[in-house]
Amino acid sequence: MKVSTKGRYALRFMIDLAEHEAEGPITLKDISNRQGISVKYLEHVATQLTRAGLIRSIRGNQGGYRLSREPSAYTADEILTVVEGRLCPVACLEQTPNQCERYAFCKTVRFWEGLEKAVSTYLRSYTLKDLMNSSMPENAGDYCI
Repeated sequence: MKVSTKGRYALRFMIDLAEHEAEGPITLKDISNRQGISVKYLEHVATQLTRAGLIRSIRGNQGGYRLSREPSAYTADEILTVVEGRLCPVACLEQTPNQCERYAFCKTVRFWEGLEKAVSTYLRSYTLKDLMNSSMPENAGDYCI
């Protein structure tokens, strides 16, 4: 289970919109300049987020993108699921109900289900507002092996 560049950029995109919401519709060019993400890549992310109803596209000379809701109404899980799909640690958990022929007697499926639940719970515990207001932890970059 790995969050792709698209997932990481989607979170940054949404945080940028939230931080600059008071300025009105935000252009992809402005987000691109602030985030260091190409406009072309942002177009793909914006299309998915718009289709899912997470953001609104405003056309015209003063157009751009806006959030559809307040930042506190979005979770990291919701945003990532739109661009990544369901974040499952193993392929057999991607379908509900589980279609794996070994499901009934698999000795590891409960382990994988627990991992998926822990990740999902963690991602749902963070709102866009939380991400927007977070700062780098004091021990960031301090790794011990």
